[in-house]
Amino acid sequence: MMNNIIEYLDEIIPNPKCELNYNKDYELLIATMLSAQTTDKKVNSVTEILFKKYPNLEALSKANIEDIKNIIKPIGTYNKKAYNVIEIAKQLLKIGHVPNDRTFLESLPGVGRKTTNVVLSNIYDIPCIAVDTHVSRVSIRLGLAKKEDDVRTIENKLTKKIPKEKLCRLHHQLVLFGRYYCKSQKPQCENCKLKSICKHKTK
Repeated sequence: MMNNIIEYLDEIIPNPKCELNYNKDYELLIATMLSAQTTDKKVNSVTEILFKKYPNLEALSKANIEDIKNIIKPIGTYNKKAYNVIEIAKQLLKIGHVPNDRTFLESLPGVGRKTTNVVLSNIYDIPCIAVDTHVSRVSIRLGLAKKEDDVRTIENKLTKKIPKEKLCRLHHQLVLFGRYYCKSQKPQCENCKLKSICKHKTK
């Protein structure tokens, strides 16, 4: 079954990549933190302004929090996220880079396991998978996880089922498949080659 899923995702999403825009490692970290409870499209619209006005970690660490709030206000929960942006910049400035260190990354404000997995996967090519709403939904529909599974359980199950060398690629494919094909509302089931194994029943 896993081979069929991989082959189909390779067919419809041959060049998967992160849809968050970034030019520097710390920009991906901050953008991913900002993406909680919002869309990548909205995050890209605010980070374009944010990273242009504050072009390095030092500038971000010294930014006026009210200005940061105004810039990122469109993405919601901006009060906490504005604080996180400045604090993350301060912590990273001490070491000068985004380290390949899960413990350190998860200690940063607003940065949990999902954000850390995105960063480690994209920057350091560490074989891990970040379970967001899309990955969770697709995994349950395709029988790779159960409806009652929490995100960590789903991550563990996917890590066991997916070949290690394909984890990073499959992560992006599952996200994009859930975002554009196997959507929460009105999924494109009619022409999907995985519908024979899918547990989702359209009304």
